[in-house]
Formats: sequence, C-alpha cells, structure tokens
Amino acid sequence: MAIAQQPRAASRGAQAEILVSRIAAHFTDSANLKLAAAAQLAQPIALGVHLMVQALSAGGKILACGNGGSAADAQHFAAELLNRFEVERAPLAAVALTTDSSTLTSIANDYSFEQVFSKQVQALGRQGDVLLAISTSGNSPNVIAAMRVAAALGMRTVALTGRGGGAMAGLLSAADAHVCVPHTRTARIQEVHLLALHCLCDGIDFQLCGEKR
Repeated sequence: MAIAQQPRAASRGAQAEILVSRIAAHFTDSANLKLAAAAQLAQPIALGVHLMVQALSAGGKILACGNGGSAADAQHFAAELLNRFEVERAPLAAVALTTDSSTLTSIANDYSFEQVFSKQVQALGRQGDVLLAISTSGNSPNVIAAMRVAAALGMRTVALTGRGGGAMAGLLSAADAHVCVPHTRTARIQEVHLLALHCLCDGIDFQLCGEKR
C-alpha cells in the first residue's frame, strides 16, 4: 500500500513546486508591470487628482462606475473618500453607482443593462462633477453610456482602462484624464488600477490636507 502511494505523493510534491512557481511569477509580473508603467501613468493620474480636487473644492462630487472587479474598485474608491484613506479629514463626496440593487435591476429590467449607470449620472451628475469610469477593456457599453451623459452635462471624466483604451479612449477630451494600463491581461490591469486608485486617494488628501501622516 505504501509503495502504491509513492507516485501520488511525488506528483503532489511536483504540483506544489509548480504552484509556488506560478504564485511567484504573478508577483514578479505584477511588480514589473507597475514599475514599467509608473512613468507613463504618473501624469494622467496627477491630472485625475487635479480634476477631482477641483470638483470637490467647488462642492461637487465624484461618481464612480464599473462592472465586476471594476465595480468593486469603484466601491473601494468611494469608501476611501467618504470615510478616509490615510489621514484624518472631513468626508469627501463620492458615490459608487454600482451598489443600489433596486436601482440597477429596475433600470436593467425596464430599459437595458447598458443604461444602469447613465441614468444615474443623468439624475445625480452636475456640471463640474467628475465621473470615474473603470473598464479593463475600455469597451464596457454601460460605462461608455455613462461617459456620454457625463460629457453632455459638462462633467469631466477620469477613465481607468487597459488594452489600449478601447472605445472609451475615443470619447475622452484633452481635459479628461486617461489612465490606460499598458497590458492585455485583466488581472494585471486590475492590479495597476487598484494602485492608481490609491494614488488618486493619496493625491487628493495631499492637495486638500497637505503632507500629513
């Protein structure tokens, strides 16, 4: 019986080695992408900070949207602003358009899923507000629809994309900010998006509160 189990145990050992190697490769790939993208993304992230601080300082707000993992990122960002990031400060006006199940399902049921964000932007957005539009592909129809409404209202957009920016890239004006991760793999793009969101939070705190730790 013990002899019969040896190949199986050896196979498990080989699998464990491969698994550890795969995990290490994820860390290496993610770190390398972040370092390589820093110079390319720092300027558009800084522009995003400027647009958001300008809106918040004028009594405006930030509306955030995305699907799947990008929906989680939108909610994460809104929570960091409404509560706090790393410094004590007053709450900042940010709304994730991904959280109200009654609103989302009623719009999707009565109209279409493509309008779940755009109708909220139409109702809640005002000139001078900022739309945080997140899509790893840059081609999410409901995010694109929200961007169109935001532009019509006189809002600025901070777009987080990957894969060249997709259709979203063509909707942005020179006054908008486009943080386009130079990669095609969704997981890697999302990892850089999270870092970019933390940079936005830190930049907003720095601009509004100064150097505090």
